Amino acid sequence: MRFQLKRVAIHEYGAFGVLLQNNIPFAVTLERTFEPDNHTVVPTGMVLCKRSHYYKGGYPTYELQIEGHSRVLFHRGNLEQHSVGCILVAESFAVFGDKPGVSDSKHGFAEFMILAKGVPEFNIEVFNCTT
Repeated sequence: MRFQLKRVAIHEYGAFGVLLQNNIPFAVTLERTFEPDNHTVVPTGMVLCKRSHYYKGGYPTYELQIEGHSRVLFHRGNLEQHSVGCILVAESFAVFGDKPGVSDSKHGFAEFMILAKGVPEFNIEVFNCTT
């Protein structure tokens, strides 16, 4: 099982990406960006993910093991402000009023969890594919 996150756009509305398993795209992502340079909490490169639980939402998930941070999770959500630094997983990109986001997070996240197969841990490779 090989997961990749390819960020395709990074700006003040968040970092938008595509999740792939074995080079096949299956979901989209959204991460919060921070000033002054629109950086994210999740670094590029290989990141270890361990099975965990999203207490606020009440469902199982995976926690990204990032030095200097705790409880960086994959979870459901639609807009950048639905995340403090986690990765929101959904089915498609969308616009809510005048704000870009991601939609059908319930199904996109469910698909991610099915593909992860409940393994105790896995690595995800994170890329920035922006210019």
